[in-house]
Amino acid sequence: MNSVRPPAVAGTFYPGQPSVLLNDVTTLLAQARLGADLDASTPKALIVPHAGYMYSGATAARAYARLAHGRSSIRRVVLLGPVHRVPVRGLALPGVDAFDTPLGRIEVDQDAVAAIAHMPQVVVSAAAHAQEHSLEVQLPFLQAVLDDFKLVPLAVGNATPEQVAEVLEALWGGPETLLVISSDLSHFLPYGTAQTVDRDTVQHMMQLNSSLTHHQACGGTPVNGLLLAARQHQLQPELLELCNSGDTAGDKNRVVGYAALAFRQESADVQISH
Repeated sequence: MNSVRPPAVAGTFYPGQPSVLLNDVTTLLAQARLGADLDASTPKALIVPHAGYMYSGATAARAYARLAHGRSSIRRVVLLGPVHRVPVRGLALPGVDAFDTPLGRIEVDQDAVAAIAHMPQVVVSAAAHAQEHSLEVQLPFLQAVLDDFKLVPLAVGNATPEQVAEVLEALWGGPETLLVISSDLSHFLPYGTAQTVDRDTVQHMMQLNSSLTHHQACGGTPVNGLLLAARQHQLQPELLELCNSGDTAGDKNRVVGYAALAFRQESADVQISH
């Protein structure tokens, strides 16, 4: 019998009813496409927030809308997010065959799992994934924008940027592989302070500076790993959106920051298959 990780935050972070969820995600994506440069090449990597959709869904949609041209070509999504509930050392695989959401089942890419399972920083922890929202909230967006893909879900705990980058390198692949890093920015600062802090954090990201702290980004570890790998591959970052919960659905006394970034390969770094 196949083991499946069921949704843990459906009905709280996003709608639990399939029809309502699909309508919400479709609407967010349609709004994100307005005025967007949809002719640009498909990104190799995204950084997206992971709060409830009423707070950060519109920001995440700005990134996912850029995958329109990759709908049929992206077949594998390597998804990394920080652990919020269960501490873990390294990068944790869930040890399951699939993830369920209200929109259906996503198969875990067992070939990719096998390719990284030998790495000392890669562990298996069903507990780290069981209640973790940072990965789960990305799945309905991916299901809406991609046709047929398999998932490599990694819940990131205590690890170095180099350890994360090594795993990304092993799974880098070609145009069929998308890297998604789930991270919010600053937490619970006053509105104006958060704006200043988050602008500085995004500046670091745009410079591919892999020294972010967890005060700057709760997913600082996987973000730093991506920035390190992005520098090695000469990816070009683009800031798509920067805001905070005070701009969307929260008060302005204690806000959480959100950013959406896309990273594209320079043409010289595109892999050519002979």
